Amino acid sequence: MQTNVTSWAMVAVGAALIGGSGEALAPDAALESCSAGERSLQVEAAQPLDAGQRALVDYLSRRFYIAAEATERMVGAAHRAAREVGLDPLLVLAVISVESRFNPIAESVMGAKGLMQIIPKYHRAKLDALGGEEAVLDPESNILLGARILQEYIYRTGTVEGGLQFYNGAFWDGSGQYAHKVMSERDRLEIVLRSKGRI
Repeated sequence: MQTNVTSWAMVAVGAALIGGSGEALAPDAALESCSAGERSLQVEAAQPLDAGQRALVDYLSRRFYIAAEATERMVGAAHRAAREVGLDPLLVLAVISVESRFNPIAESVMGAKGLMQIIPKYHRAKLDALGGEEAVLDPESNILLGARILQEYIYRTGTVEGGLQFYNGAFWDGSGQYAHKVMSERDRLEIVLRSKGRI
């Protein structure tokens, strides 16, 4: 899958400006220049969100001061990735909240990049399968890769808490501080859904 870092970054950083042009994100124009496989991914991405996902978009957009359109794409990507790997989508969104606060170009001093703060040097083969190292800054690819890595770590450690700690590089931290932080965020997202009658 070829990454589309520029359009995602533009959506995340300047959706209001892009939206005003009417052409920059036109789905028909974007689909014309894609291969059949990429077209199916974009068509799936274009599917409308359900009421629960819409409630999450509204909440996350306000909480993290990001454009609703960018938030919609990230929430949709998180749900698709979670479905693909068999994770709770609220858990994936919670990791994104804690790791990057929904900033698709976030980068840590340790070299972790993107929404789910993936360190490229530890996941080169997985990134190559998604189109190369630049895929780490493509939100769709970053979320999918992060979800795959998290699922692998949960399987390896045998628990969600252990997988989260491993994901954060804090497996030996007996306090489980990172896992508790993510799970608290996940619980907050569930409360949003419950308050809107979506669970």
